[in-house]
Amino acid sequence: MSWTNYHSHTHYSDGKFEPEAYVQQAIAIGLKAYGFSCHSPFEGGHGWNMNPDRLKNYCEEILVLKEKYKSKIQLYLGLEVDFIPDVIGPKSAHILESHLDFTIGSIHYTGTFADGRYCEIDGPHQFFLEGLNKIYGGNVKLMIRTYYQLMREMLEQETPTILGHMDKIKIQNEGGHLFGEDELWYQNEVEKTLDLVKAKGVIIEVNTRGIYKGITIEPYPSKAILEQINAKEIPIMLNSDAHLPGEIDKGFRDTAKLLKNMGFQQMMALVDGKFKAFEFNENGLIF
Repeated sequence: MSWTNYHSHTHYSDGKFEPEAYVQQAIAIGLKAYGFSCHSPFEGGHGWNMNPDRLKNYCEEILVLKEKYKSKIQLYLGLEVDFIPDVIGPKSAHILESHLDFTIGSIHYTGTFADGRYCEIDGPHQFFLEGLNKIYGGNVKLMIRTYYQLMREMLEQETPTILGHMDKIKIQNEGGHLFGEDELWYQNEVEKTLDLVKAKGVIIEVNTRGIYKGITIEPYPSKAILEQINAKEIPIMLNSDAHLPGEIDKGFRDTAKLLKNMGFQQMMALVDGKFKAFEFNENGLIF
């Protein structure tokens, strides 16, 4: 019995350490498998995105580590890939040419400013509000709908292996003042997205980063969305979105308890080169 984690960031994007430091920590805490998923490079990306010139070195370094530590842990090469139509996506040429083991498809951007900057949902609140006001005229429903529409375009056109932090835009919600997650229009966007996830056979990650960083009281996605995921029998996996070695399994125990109490019986893991479903409890996956 042990954990796995496939969402992590090293110094190649916005993580803080070299990849080997994460491998050594993963081994120390007994993980069976560990995946790297630095933010995908693309022209005009934010500071958290990998520099395009570093992609080749990133892939090569992970492959070297795979071989070096193969007797102790299974390592996998991935990227967290943004989706911006006609700019970047899980099926972009440089992503496909990297021969990844998996992709995490995540929406971080919801439009473009007049000066060419990308409007981000995963940054300081003032930047979010700038995009909301300048691009969407303050219409938060339109912005949220665009967020989920982009997610569905990615799922339909450039299907990733895993859907990353599905409802992360909620971190900008100012305690529920901008929109209500229980409002019918919001629930409709979520349900349409989940139906497409199901149809495409994509795994939804349950991401603990918001909890252990003190940003949210629930994982991404929320408990309400997880209830729908369970009802629709969509596969899930548990990831921590680690930016530091010490974050690799943060929040796993409590979140696994939550999932078990909600009725989830299995989690997906990439083991022996294939994604498989495993039973789990609060102490890990049962291999």
